[in-house]
Amino acid sequence: MLNLHHRPETICAVVGNGGDLGVRVRYSWEQPVVLGSAGGPRQALPIVGADPFAIVNGDTLTNMDVQALADAHARHDALVTLALVPNREFNRYGGVLLDDSQAVTGFVPRGPGANGSYHYIGVQIANAAAFDAVPRGGAARSIGGVYDDLIASRPGSVRGHVSDAEFWDIGTVTDYWRTARAFSVRQGDTESSVGRHARIDASARVTRSILWDNVAIGAGAALDECIVADGVTLPAGSAYRRSIIVASADGDGIAVSPLVV
Repeated sequence: MLNLHHRPETICAVVGNGGDLGVRVRYSWEQPVVLGSAGGPRQALPIVGADPFAIVNGDTLTNMDVQALADAHARHDALVTLALVPNREFNRYGGVLLDDSQAVTGFVPRGPGANGSYHYIGVQIANAAAFDAVPRGGAARSIGGVYDDLIASRPGSVRGHVSDAEFWDIGTVTDYWRTARAFSVRQGDTESSVGRHARIDASARVTRSILWDNVAIGAGAALDECIVADGVTLPAGSAYRRSIIVASADGDGIAVSPLVV
């Protein structure tokens, strides 16, 4: 089940019904109001079809062992179990506080106060009852809202599961670029990541860039630290550095914006 709000048609166009991925995909629509990290799951409950169920943030990547997380959730009388790692970037990310039994005791904002806390990496197991206080269609937050209330009213109902899982943030364009570059390096490609059906002239120079599908790069063109979106054609001799290049809205040309890396 995919929860959608901003530009939902872009995700539906790629994922469809999930048949080519070997899964059955359904959608929950947060329209016209964004319902938040607790309101979204509450609205989706009728079509989730499982209790408990996993919630995975759409703007993170991790190799978290979800079965281990589910097993930890089943061992305790908890409503929510959060996947956590030591918070090594506490000036960037807020933190989760645990007691000795790994029950969550609170949340702290990013900064020096988060030193020694744990970082929630965007995967959790939750019972439907965790969202009982949220009316369907109502906007609510989980961390910083519903979960704080659960911690206060039912100590031990929100728990953490600490592991050494890796975590990559793709919540901003800059984060996406850094993560995609890291994956390219892991795969042995230190220059660029190239999608399907790309056509790059032999005389073009493409370095440290990310090319999506159906991209065409003309003769003598030069790209350095760029993201080039689906269907873009760059003419011969064009040159871009640290740019995001997409097809224009009318499909006749391109639109370019700066990439901060």
